[in-house]
Amino acid sequence: MKTKYDCLIIDDEQVLADNTCEYFNMFEVKTKAVYSKAEAIAFFEENETSLILLDINLGDGSGFELCKYLRQTVNIPILFVSARNTDDDKIIALNIGGDDYIEKPYSLGVMLAKVKVMLRRFSPTEAQTSPSVFEDGSLKIDMQNKIVSVGGETKRLTSMEFTLLCYLVENKNRLITKAELFDNVWKDKFTSDGTLNVHIRKLREAIEEDPKNPLRIQTVWKEGYKYVTGCGK
Repeated sequence: MKTKYDCLIIDDEQVLADNTCEYFNMFEVKTKAVYSKAEAIAFFEENETSLILLDINLGDGSGFELCKYLRQTVNIPILFVSARNTDDDKIIALNIGGDDYIEKPYSLGVMLAKVKVMLRRFSPTEAQTSPSVFEDGSLKIDMQNKIVSVGGETKRLTSMEFTLLCYLVENKNRLITKAELFDNVWKDKFTSDGTLNVHIRKLREAIEEDPKNPLRIQTVWKEGYKYVTGCGK
């Protein structure tokens, strides 16, 4: 049987990774730190985790490459953590399957709070409180099994994309402000507009017939978004 961790830290800055790991464990977030791409891959042979903190620059490879590799088999939240702060890096990280992007240096207390929120958000207990199935035309969302399909074709979403979509449809046909999404989906005040915009775009690419002219997920200018029922095929 595999050993289960709450959080896996993948970072070649060993001192930072160890300090973060020790801090999380002090507050009962069971955490393991590894320092390379190879160690991360080996970790999953005998262990599993509920969340990953992933650095972009690893000594034996790229965190981007590792994220794409892991997304073939795991659908847990992946939070990129990096000193690189360009918009291009953030967009790439989110486009390849990252759920959020956190810049270094970071406060251990703030990081712990974010990790705890993510762990609560994606716990099985919370997932089971949602309605079982949502259907709107060709779109079908199986809340219990976290499966999204359009016209019978399964769409692969990250954990955060799925949670965002569920929140939109659970609050269908009304304006949902960005602040509300940050408070109720990400459950923190540290998420950027850019992160939200990328997630919305990826959802549209998954469920809209024409993502550039979306019908289901509509933008309310300068306010937020609205999921409108009966507009998609």
